[in-house]
Amino acid sequence: MPGENLTRVEAQERKAILDVQSYEVALDLTTGPETFASSTTVRFTAKAGASTFIDAITRTVHSVTLNGVELDGAAVSDGTRIQLDDLAESNELVVVADFEYSKTGEGLHRFVDPVDDEVYLYTQFEVPDSRRVFAVFEQPDLKATFQFTVTAPANWAVVSNSPTPASEHVADGVARWSFSPTPILSSYVTALVAGPYQAVHSELTSSDGRVIPLGIFARKSLAQYLDADYIFEKTREGFAFYEKHFAFPYPFEKYDQLFVPEFNAGAMENAGAITFTETYVFRSKVTDAIKERRVVTILHELAHMWFGDLVTMKWWNDLWLNESFAEWASTLATAEATEWNEAWTTFQAMEKSWAYRQDQLPSTHPVVATINDLEDVQVNFDGITYAKGGSVLKQLVAWVGLEQFMAGVAAYFQKHQFGNTELTDLLSELEKTSGRELTSWSKKWLETAGVNTLRPAIETDADGTITAFAVLQEAPADYPTIRPHRLAIGFYNLRDGKLRRDHRVEIDVDGERTEVNELVGQKRPDLVLVNDEDLAYAKIRLDADSLAVAMDHLADIDDPLARAIVWGAAWDATRDAEARPSDYVHLVLNNIAAETESTTIRTTLTQLTTVARIYVDPAVRDTTITAVGDGLWTLAQRAAAASDAQFQFVKFFASIASTPAHVEALRGLLDGSIALDGLEIDTDLRWELLEGLVLNNAATDAEIEAALQADNTSNGQQAAARARATFPTPEAKAAAFDSLADSDALSNAIVRAVTMGYQHTNDPSSLASQVAPYFAALTTIWDSRSYKIAEHFILGLYPTPLASQELADATTAWLDANAAAPAALRRLVIENLAGVERALKAQSRDTAGE
Repeated sequence: MPGENLTRVEAQERKAILDVQSYEVALDLTTGPETFASSTTVRFTAKAGASTFIDAITRTVHSVTLNGVELDGAAVSDGTRIQLDDLAESNELVVVADFEYSKTGEGLHRFVDPVDDEVYLYTQFEVPDSRRVFAVFEQPDLKATFQFTVTAPANWAVVSNSPTPASEHVADGVARWSFSPTPILSSYVTALVAGPYQAVHSELTSSDGRVIPLGIFARKSLAQYLDADYIFEKTREGFAFYEKHFAFPYPFEKYDQLFVPEFNAGAMENAGAITFTETYVFRSKVTDAIKERRVVTILHELAHMWFGDLVTMKWWNDLWLNESFAEWASTLATAEATEWNEAWTTFQAMEKSWAYRQDQLPSTHPVVATINDLEDVQVNFDGITYAKGGSVLKQLVAWVGLEQFMAGVAAYFQKHQFGNTELTDLLSELEKTSGRELTSWSKKWLETAGVNTLRPAIETDADGTITAFAVLQEAPADYPTIRPHRLAIGFYNLRDGKLRRDHRVEIDVDGERTEVNELVGQKRPDLVLVNDEDLAYAKIRLDADSLAVAMDHLADIDDPLARAIVWGAAWDATRDAEARPSDYVHLVLNNIAAETESTTIRTTLTQLTTVARIYVDPAVRDTTITAVGDGLWTLAQRAAAASDAQFQFVKFFASIASTPAHVEALRGLLDGSIALDGLEIDTDLRWELLEGLVLNNAATDAEIEAALQADNTSNGQQAAARARATFPTPEAKAAAFDSLADSDALSNAIVRAVTMGYQHTNDPSSLASQVAPYFAALTTIWDSRSYKIAEHFILGLYPTPLASQELADATTAWLDANAAAPAALRRLVIENLAGVERALKAQSRDTAGE
């Protein structure tokens, strides 16, 4: 990554010098498997006589022509930037070069389908990777129009931001597509997807009467699994919802959604050409949590067409304006416009949990983050930018009112369409429509870091009547901001075996103590729930009496969002070492069977396995893992046939199986000698069961190879790589580590699969010998690999399951010895260390008992 960074100061200086009008980009995708030809013509104005640079990460520069004068390519290009001196007021630059295909999911990614050897391409440009495809002023506030011309095999589908034109014959088997210019866009939301993708087409009518063509694309070998009608239905529901509430018609000519191989993220908001992970093409059964997440993702990317593509941040410190808004808006749209009406429960269970975790790391930062350079923003696609930001927006909507909020957003789109903005631009519109002063709100919520904790303080008389009720607010010492919250307090009582709410108040909380006089004189309920309905962004604690009731009756709370809040409070208390990890294990195993929400089950069981493996006292780790495996297998056998819960219990059982009896159950499920009513052992579940056997050293490499031959697809290759890295021996872990450290030949998807198998262990001692090699490799990996691959290595090969003081000491020693290492690299290592330190505190709490 050295030499590829761009600082905010450089971007500001370049913006002060020039404005860009247009790009014409011609790509030839028929020149071989390693490189493609790219010719870029850029027209821009500048201060006469000024000097600047254009970004282009090239293999070979053939020519650079500025205002008709050919420059010495070797002198002006270093492979990353092209220097431009003595600019005129009006300029035309032509750069002809060869660029490299990627196997990391950055730039123009090239994938060969193992099923049929067909080649598939797609671009991924956020944050700084359009420069890997054409010469470009790579920063969001230098918007322009983009006109793409693409030469490719004639049998391919070619998709970009503008509608796909009819192709022209070039030669035998070769054609050219000449796209019309795009609207004014930032370079990072331009796109090209090419290959023998199969498409399904439809259309909808926008609120302004235009007919918007719709397309859904997937690889030929996956197209049979594409449920296009359902995706079109959710897309139409999203269009109607957003056009109504944003009071602004869809801003582009068409809307294509493309499921592409080996994608690093969930999706990307390229204008009119959304790319999605193929995880959302369901070739086997998936949980309801994944089905719902796909809907949220579809609506998240659609929201970006307005917030991000139509109106874009000036610099990456306002990345949250894009992501937080899309996160909030997509959850709202999912809950109100689709059948997934418990989307806010999902948000609480998954997004809030992610946000609280991120906000308690040493690397936490304000929602409006300090972004000095591109490396800073790469590590800021995190739980603050997405989940905390979305939570804070939910809090803001509660503060100003939904109608007023949407009116402000609509005015913002009208005023700034196709432009760039900063936070103050949005807040000023919201102040006008709401009448609220938001500068102080912004300073406390968006410009400071950390999460507050809210606790009820309740006093009663001998009859149980409340004589005093207050909400206490705490802040961590390092981030002492006390914030205003708009929240609800719910009173729940046991009736007919259910905990039901029978009283609610909504209040403003501010300061360290807020008296709630409205509740004085009320009968104390069985359970008091602060932040009922999850309006506020804050960790909550239950008072002692409510906690005792919740522990005994969590499963009896009839409202799924209230249950999720209690689940979250129990998890937070465990992570914060306020509650014993072993008690959390019992809580989950005793209550999870009654949970109805798929994401709550998925999140809670993920947390359960974390607790069993690294939070409990190491002296009881093995017995705890056994108990969790036993409990999950019992839950699976008792669950309703073909239910989502049954499916999840089996999946998590396979992931933590640890005894001969567990192995026997897994083997029986695989060979059919054991069957659960309604459970189909399909291709993907078969891989998970096999990995459970590998986890126990109860399967062989030959079995993995046989499974791969039966499923020689990209999914199968990833599953096989993950399974091989799961073998619980030092030798297998070393081999997995070396396969990534010694070579960059593997694709991003295989790298990720290897790291997941590497971390998958019930016996952390198998990783002990990898501590020294890990730290020895860090700097080399950071310097020599792309950001995404380096991130997979640094996070995925850190031996987290060891969770020991020795690992913490080794990590601290590396940080002390590498104080001058890049800040983004140090941040990832610091986050690894924070996870170990938190685990050590939890272990100590578990050892201490009550």
